[in-house]
Amino acid sequence: MANSVKRGMVGTKPKRKVPIKWSADVAYAVGLLVTDGCLLNDGRHIDLTSIDTEQLENFKKCLGIETKISYKTSGHSDNLYPRLQFSDVTLYKFLLSIGLTPAKTKTLTSIEIPKKYFFDFLRGHHDGDGTFYSYWDKRWRASFMFYTVFISSSHKHILWLRDELDKVLKVKGHISHDKRKSTYALKYAKRESLKILRKMYYDKKVVCLSRKRLKIEDALSTVDEKL
Repeated sequence: MANSVKRGMVGTKPKRKVPIKWSADVAYAVGLLVTDGCLLNDGRHIDLTSIDTEQLENFKKCLGIETKISYKTSGHSDNLYPRLQFSDVTLYKFLLSIGLTPAKTKTLTSIEIPKKYFFDFLRGHHDGDGTFYSYWDKRWRASFMFYTVFISSSHKHILWLRDELDKVLKVKGHISHDKRKSTYALKYAKRESLKILRKMYYDKKVVCLSRKRLKIEDALSTVDEKL
């Protein structure tokens, strides 16, 4: 989101004294940053904006950040959007080392995620800028359809994501884009979708956006499936 007016205090530098170590929580937080976050050009500040304050609280918890949530407007709108902006050189350098860049919107490609934590990263990616939807298909009686979708402005990144999922789950998916090719959507239908969702939500206690998980669980219950 383009930042026009900032309200609230910008976070100060966390007292991070040890290097970032991979964990399920760190991988989830990286997924959020890849979609909803950005690295500022100063080499130290990180920004994460979301309409869900739960998303920001999850991010803070995963990375041990104490910065308070502030608010900003976007574009020509007067609506306020919750955001975290803070200084953390150690985290910034870590993010650069795994593939994030200050101008990542169109240039983002692969992210170096340990295989052990790939689906934690994917869950953060989906919570940040993915969607899940379901409906009854009128063409066939009693046919309930559902789709899991991952979205990015970078075509190269969405291709990488599809390749990684094919490697680990043998799922193909389908890539589409808007008319201007400004956003790309990687979509998985029913059977493949279920494979991915069960890997993403492998435990009831994983950090996630609760409203999205509940939406998925409600849809799956329609066809007597569970995560």
